[in-house]
Amino acid sequence: MTTSIDTFGAKGTLAVGDNSYEIFRLAAVPGTEKLPYALKVLAENLLRTEDGANITADHIRAIAGWDPSAEPSVEIQFTPARVIMQDFTGVPCVVDLATMREAVTTLGGDPNKVNPLSPADMVIDHSVILDVFGRADALERNVDLEYQRNGERYQFLRWGQGAFDDFKVVPPGMGIVHQVNIEYLAPTVMVRNGQAYPDTCVGTDSHTTMVNGLGVLGWGVGGIEAEAAMLGQPVSMLIPRVVGFKLTGEIKPGVTATDVVLTVTDMLRKHGVVGKFVEFYGKGVAEVPLANRATLGNMSPEFGSTAAIFPIDAETINYLRLTGRDDEQLALVEAYAKEQGLWHNPDHEPAYSEYLELDLGTVVPSIAGPKRPQDRILLSESKDAFRRDIVTYVTDGTPAAHTSLDEAVEESFPASDPVASSTAHDEPTVPSAANGSHGRPSNPVQVRSEERGDFVLDHGAVVVAGITSCTNTSNPSVMIGAALLARNAVEKGLSSKPWVKTNMAPGSQVVADYYEKAGLWPYLEKLGFYLGGFGCTTCIGNTGPLPEEISKAVNDNDLAAAAVLSGNRNFEGRISPDVKMNYLASPPLVIAYAIAGTMDFDFETDALGKDADGNDVFLKDIWPSAQEIDDTIKSAISQDMFRKSYASVFEGDERWQNLATPEGDTFAWDDNSTYVRKAPYFDGMTMDPAPVSDIKGARVLALLGDSVTTDHISPAGPIKPGTPAAQYLDAHGVERKDYNSLGSRRGNHEVMVRGTFANIRLQNQLLDGVSGGYTRDFTVEGAPQAFIYDASQNYQAAGIPLVVLGGKEYGSGSSRDWAAKGTRLLGVKAVITESFERIHRSNLIGMGVVPLQFPAGESAASLGLDGTETFDIEGIEKLNEGVTPKTVKVTATKTDGGKIEFDAVVRIDTPGEADYYRNDGILQYVLRNMIRG
Repeated sequence: MTTSIDTFGAKGTLAVGDNSYEIFRLAAVPGTEKLPYALKVLAENLLRTEDGANITADHIRAIAGWDPSAEPSVEIQFTPARVIMQDFTGVPCVVDLATMREAVTTLGGDPNKVNPLSPADMVIDHSVILDVFGRADALERNVDLEYQRNGERYQFLRWGQGAFDDFKVVPPGMGIVHQVNIEYLAPTVMVRNGQAYPDTCVGTDSHTTMVNGLGVLGWGVGGIEAEAAMLGQPVSMLIPRVVGFKLTGEIKPGVTATDVVLTVTDMLRKHGVVGKFVEFYGKGVAEVPLANRATLGNMSPEFGSTAAIFPIDAETINYLRLTGRDDEQLALVEAYAKEQGLWHNPDHEPAYSEYLELDLGTVVPSIAGPKRPQDRILLSESKDAFRRDIVTYVTDGTPAAHTSLDEAVEESFPASDPVASSTAHDEPTVPSAANGSHGRPSNPVQVRSEERGDFVLDHGAVVVAGITSCTNTSNPSVMIGAALLARNAVEKGLSSKPWVKTNMAPGSQVVADYYEKAGLWPYLEKLGFYLGGFGCTTCIGNTGPLPEEISKAVNDNDLAAAAVLSGNRNFEGRISPDVKMNYLASPPLVIAYAIAGTMDFDFETDALGKDADGNDVFLKDIWPSAQEIDDTIKSAISQDMFRKSYASVFEGDERWQNLATPEGDTFAWDDNSTYVRKAPYFDGMTMDPAPVSDIKGARVLALLGDSVTTDHISPAGPIKPGTPAAQYLDAHGVERKDYNSLGSRRGNHEVMVRGTFANIRLQNQLLDGVSGGYTRDFTVEGAPQAFIYDASQNYQAAGIPLVVLGGKEYGSGSSRDWAAKGTRLLGVKAVITESFERIHRSNLIGMGVVPLQFPAGESAASLGLDGTETFDIEGIEKLNEGVTPKTVKVTATKTDGGKIEFDAVVRIDTPGEADYYRNDGILQYVLRNMIRG
């Protein structure tokens, strides 16, 4: 049980039915009653963990006296109730814990001290790849392949489940981490050792914020911070500004939760909420179903806030009841929330730092793309937007001369070829090329396919349509809506285009159950949307290969093909290496685009096809009514479904149960494993850290522009033959068909460091017009082009430190530990940018890399830096004196001896971060304290 010195006399008991719980009453601290909901949760956290050193009465007074208008300045230590992980980001956490057990032993400590001190759950959901699709055995075959590829990793995780206390694993095939979290793992109010307190969590996936919809304060952190939280380290943070987002009105028929979330994302991105909490309030909150709240919370990273939370109310209780939580828990959540002032009062408006308002009745159907979630496009304008954007994706960017599809095809495939001629005038063709006269580039390509028939592909062809990812697959309104639309389409005689790779990957088994009960599977399957897996699939790049003839046509002819997915991430290079344009859309629209087959489509004026009587069928003719969706939800979804689905959630299928699993307190590393390797971070570590030193004679590994995301930096996606990661696997006897994805090999630092900064869309400005993981190697005469990994090895062998130069919003995107770990292992000592995303900046410090910012208003370009310079950074050594310098002096020396000098801002923002940096990283800091303790 947490002990508190309880300066304010807040400790007391709460009786609920026959049970009594110890609680810390917020009412004991004057001022807390007027705080926003999220800050009340933080205030309770401080009250309960007050120790007089890290957490003092002054911290509690500071939060009680919070000034909404002030800029954040007070650092607090937040202790999350639990940690949640997915398998890609979670495997390195378990690798590091296993390595720490060995390091503790080496330094004379007890390895069994290394255990999660906060409960930790891992859901294996990121490993299933959609190799097989559009057929009845897709799920079974994909899961079989998943186990074949990931057996080593899964054995390791099963060992961890047995070796560590308070660590549970949800095996593959059960669902997506955030959906499992809201449907089962999250209690909303925690009970541990007789204490009741708000459920809070941090997670190794940025979309941990989905649980905010349940009234649970939580957000994504790097795997590095998550490990520290598991080991009892509080999360260091500044008391944030809180943006009040008032909801009024009700959404109109035909508008989905996805449309609301894309609208809110657009609004909050424009407003600017990075580093802030967003809190939804107002009378409209009661009208927002919990699944929609979860959808809004989920997208918090896309608009940039730390969290996006809804308070607890009757809708929360209803959802907990529906998903099978017991009556005792329901009574506790309601009683605790009301006792602590955490129950939503629509008539009470807390003071907020900033205010926004949305009338839900004004939201209209939208999509987002072609490369960022915040780039919202009204569905009514999507065709025009596609035509504007396509020009930048076509090699030479020149408008096409063709005036019609018929002319285009006749020119490309003369009528003497009977197959080409018939294909030119009959379905299926991509209708997009029909309008070349508008100046839209056109490049029609004939594709012959034994399996799919013959067809013509052009720029904008939708080659991937995926209902996937946590954002929407947890939401019955859009999932039932999609299935009803599929039924209506099939009944009108419509079908998906043959070039579309279709995907149905729900977030939990409950979705498959309610589709079954509602009798909707046959219609989805008729359109190709067979169950492919219970996992993230398309949204994280586990799209799997496109059919060979389609991939060949796209790549041989440099077609700008498109993906449409019901996900939350559509960054460049993420979804499929064959796809240049990626659009987010609601599940019903994903199916609509599979039928349309192209982004060059106006759903208001272009027909999707013809019915049996030869009448045009438009989207409005197949869109289900809100009443029908609601009636189907009521008749098809029950509490029993959730209870049955989650009764054996930790047991797994026979594949999981039959894995051969090693035993013992420390892991027996296999030197031949290409999946799991002992981490290198503690090699040669001593009990006392070496002094921090200035950086001298550093070279630039990469000169990058604005909006370089962790997707550009972090290893993810398929492993491309010939790259350093592939060369490593080749050398270890791994066949090309068994490369698997970079994400699946996160437990092997040798693979991961070779995939860092290797995204195919990365633009390193040290090279002209070259995309991918390349740089110039200044250790070689003439500084030729080289793989970033190979160059870094040469620099490290020569004892030359490295820096990375970046632009604005460096490191936005998912909270990825490997973006920081890989940076460190490549030998980078400092990253200098115009601005940082919160989590990545923190993770760099956690790996011993110093984040620096150019002076306000300056950039690499404005200072005249081109990346060929040698860098000296002076002033970091002040940290040895217990002082964090505000700025350090940077001197960049040109090849001709000329010097550029500037003062870079040191972005080590809290004393805790300074401690981590002095210890060469957060894990080293924790390990030293653990042994001393």
